[in-house]
Amino acid sequence: MLTAVPKRRLLAKMIPALWKRHGREDLSMAGLLLANLSPEDLGEDPWMAFIHLLQRREALMVVLEVAEEITRAGHPPPSDEWLVAAAEQSEHWHQYCVLFLSLRKGSIGACDHLVRTAPAGGEMYERIRSRILEAEDSLRTEASDPHDGTTSAS
Repeated sequence: MLTAVPKRRLLAKMIPALWKRHGREDLSMAGLLLANLSPEDLGEDPWMAFIHLLQRREALMVVLEVAEEITRAGHPPPSDEWLVAAAEQSEHWHQYCVLFLSLRKGSIGACDHLVRTAPAGGEMYERIRSRILEAEDSLRTEASDPHDGTTSAS
């Protein structure tokens, strides 16, 4: 679909309308377009375009699905600075940023405080937040462990 359209900008302009309709397939299509159109076609970074769509409280699975699609398409995850600034906008955006962090490989770095201070959410959200914090604590423990995991001969 994307390769046959001469004016991809027209597809980008469809994204807000699809999101506004808010049907399951509409949201999935909006996510696929966000992920697979270039920042030039979108007129901004896909993460910025996505967070601008999140004007109301969205279902966790929808946010994760679209965020995963953007990540799979090869777009770099938002920077720590971007996440911290976005989280300051509202409680909902703070929670969205925690979900975005859940997609990172490795450490969440300077965003540890962002995860720990996020507003409470539903059961699934809290499981995701706990998993992030447990992984981060585990990485810290490994980094501070003076042993390299080998045993010495006795």
